[in-house]
Amino acid sequence: MENTIISEGKTTNEAIQNGLRKLNVPKDCVEIKVLENEDKRSFFSILTPRIVKVQMTIKEVKTAESNAKKETVENIIKKDVELSKQEQEKAKENIENFLKKFIEEMPEGTTYKVETSESYIYAEINNKDLGYLIGYRGETLYALQNVLSAIASKGIDKKVRVILDIEGYKAKREKTLEDLAEKVAKTVIRTKKPVKLEPMQAFERKIIHSKLQSNPKIDTTSIGEEPHRRIIVSLKNR
Repeated sequence: MENTIISEGKTTNEAIQNGLRKLNVPKDCVEIKVLENEDKRSFFSILTPRIVKVQMTIKEVKTAESNAKKETVENIIKKDVELSKQEQEKAKENIENFLKKFIEEMPEGTTYKVETSESYIYAEINNKDLGYLIGYRGETLYALQNVLSAIASKGIDKKVRVILDIEGYKAKREKTLEDLAEKVAKTVIRTKKPVKLEPMQAFERKIIHSKLQSNPKIDTTSIGEEPHRRIIVSLKNR
């Protein structure tokens, strides 16, 4: 996939739109430089067709390997802290006190478990009727995960990272995303055109990057800002 192109049009806006269609990325993901402006026309060029040229370059182009590393470091490792045994028990107690009351409002038979480690606290809530706690693409689950992180950190002079799963959603989502990655890669190889995926959570983007980084024909690029950050899957430059 080309990272820099020259696009043409009868107006600057048309040239930019033509370039965006060719690059298959939103406008805020490219740097634009006008090479020839429609206003700069002399008397002798009045009768010639009006053409505006712009140079367009995709921002933050990275390989799959570097993207996967960036996702891991920025979105996971930075949040990890080393918790002492005392801090682990305090964080666990905080979460359990909350969940004991929380599941009273949940469907009958709802259970939970909390496990500790030096870098994060793992919490799991189980009941087949908790789809509303997961939400669309896990949005509610991640919001609840942030709440639990704040609760776990009470009385501790550190931000405790909490990983929450509900009824095995994350494992199922991981399988879905891996299947999606393979399907999109085949489409890109067949059509020789890049595919832009919908915005995803950092956890989900990491799965896509990791699944495709070993494919010798495929490159992945993360573009945009949270919460609209997304992946573009394209052919690797030879």
